[in-house]
Amino acid sequence: MTASEVAKAVVKFMTEDKSRRYKIFIGSDSEGHAVENTNFITAVVVHRVGNGGRYFWRKAELKKFHTLRDRIIQEVLLSIDAAKEILESLKKIKDVPEFDFEIHVDVGENGPTKTIIQEVVGMVRAYDFEPRIKPESYAATNVADRYT
Repeated sequence: MTASEVAKAVVKFMTEDKSRRYKIFIGSDSEGHAVENTNFITAVVVHRVGNGGRYFWRKAELKKFHTLRDRIIQEVLLSIDAAKEILESLKKIKDVPEFDFEIHVDVGENGPTKTIIQEVVGMVRAYDFEPRIKPESYAATNVADRYT
């Protein structure tokens, strides 16, 4: 699906129950098992607060990344790009219900990614998006991770 098609599906889902509150999350995860390439999954999650949700995902295969930092940075960049595409598509649709929006980043206070938290959170905030890290980053750590 294109970003425009995803945006239309998101709005359709949200308008099915206008009495609910909605949140849209975007997060990416990666897996680098291949010798020369790394698989990246970006998930777009629309959460009908208190009543489930829907998600969409896409896969990108990019060159192998040799450091965890470089791979995490690429995940964040893919999420930011997807966020810009989806939000731009949503702006073109009339009567979009109100929603909260976040970028979920696969880093946390425990483990090897703790040293880059400030860097990636700063990247997300530089684009005026609200970042979430583990354990609140389930679009990246649960949904996207499922497909890596």
